[in-house]
Amino acid sequence: MRADRAPLASKDMGQQLWLLRHGAAEPHGVRPDADRRLTERGEAQSRKAGKALAKMDIGFDAILTSPRVRARETANLAAEPLGMTPEVHEALTGGFSREDALELMSRYGVDAKVLLVGHEPDFSQLIHDFTGGRAEMKKGGLAGMRIARGAGDLLVLMRPRELELMG
Repeated sequence: MRADRAPLASKDMGQQLWLLRHGAAEPHGVRPDADRRLTERGEAQSRKAGKALAKMDIGFDAILTSPRVRARETANLAAEPLGMTPEVHEALTGGFSREDALELMSRYGVDAKVLLVGHEPDFSQLIHDFTGGRAEMKKGGLAGMRIARGAGDLLVLMRPRELELMG
């Protein structure tokens, strides 16, 4: 890293909104959608994401998760290496919007870093709504954005394979 570049965990970057899509889950139709569990692959993705996040040393103020089982399982596994306990946030169930994200971030300080664990297409839409960019959030993928004055800059977009290499 160049000396003139601030690390992702820099304290002077303003608010950061991080998005972790749940890991690979059971197929549709196995059980009601809200009750679908992670597969072994999804569990491994979630553990590796947590290890990668720990190595990034971001210093999250909170981890919030969708109440759906696969998201809660992802959040719990990813939070272990961070020494944190995720909180269920009902709005992440589906239809989580830019306005929801701004309202949520208003509860935290100007340098807050919050990790959300949830679903598509909400997360790709959030990236677009904040940054204007198009992104596809893979299952077990991670994105980080700096949020200021209602807009955002994409800090990182990582596929599960990249998180695995870090972890």
